[in-house]
Amino acid sequence: MRMLVLGAGGTGGYFGGRAAQAGADVTFLVREARAERLRRDGLRIKSPRGDATLQPKLVLADAVGGPYDVVMLSCKAYDLDSSIEAIRPAMGEHTVVLPIMNGVRQYDVLDSAFGAQRVLGGLCQISATIGPEGEIVHMGQHANLVYGERAGQVRSERCVAIEQALAGVDFSARLSDAIYQDIWEKYVFLTALAASTCLMRGTVGQIVSSDDGEAFMRALLRETQQVAAANGHPVRAAADAAALKSLTDASSNVTASMFRDLSQGGKVEAEHLIGDMVRRAASLGLDTPYLRVANTHLQVYQARRAANQ
Repeated sequence: MRMLVLGAGGTGGYFGGRAAQAGADVTFLVREARAERLRRDGLRIKSPRGDATLQPKLVLADAVGGPYDVVMLSCKAYDLDSSIEAIRPAMGEHTVVLPIMNGVRQYDVLDSAFGAQRVLGGLCQISATIGPEGEIVHMGQHANLVYGERAGQVRSERCVAIEQALAGVDFSARLSDAIYQDIWEKYVFLTALAASTCLMRGTVGQIVSSDDGEAFMRALLRETQQVAAANGHPVRAAADAAALKSLTDASSNVTASMFRDLSQGGKVEAEHLIGDMVRRAASLGLDTPYLRVANTHLQVYQARRAANQ
């Protein structure tokens, strides 16, 4: 199985790099500057699960070399349109796209571009970033990749082929029998985490330790959960318990990656995550006051950022 990974950043670089380390046929589609560094220094992974340095296969946009069997898409939401154009040359008759992006809005866009039958469902759970020397820094032991068919046979030929290609990788790779449910449960948790830490500009523990912080977190989580339920994906008991435990931990130093991007003055996926959740709630007549306040806060941030550029 030939796999193309768009980009070699924290997420794509980690999962693609670990897959290549395990013997999978992985190629990275990168920009020239990133290619130069990877050719010189290799793809370096720094992780509590073990460090690694690889000499990855690389291609640039003008010589993608398709078709591939699978294209893994781990871009930020604001780069989705340009990413679609970048991977078009990689797409053959039987190529499938495996997005491991946050949220759910990307599926409408990808289905329109390539057809729903060529887009799998996917998600990842990891905290990883690019370090100062271009290395991939994995923070913590957590590294999960979940994928599956959005319709039809769960153990399809192409999903089984992916399962076999990822055998032996140094992360958890799971073929899901309910991928949309898994995606929505992550979306519920991540939206509550991003909305809370961005709005309050602090860690989960700092928020929960304030006078009304735990009540705020519980209310925000209820808002995201009711939107999921109204969309046909009520959160299962185990996911509910895990989310509530994480979001009410007074000792937690956790923040959303969106908060880290915001703190550095960078672009954020606010429209794709929180804005989309707010719009879905409004279309169903659901009241989400905390989400709407967080969305307003992030819209103001983005307007100020644009004005200062």
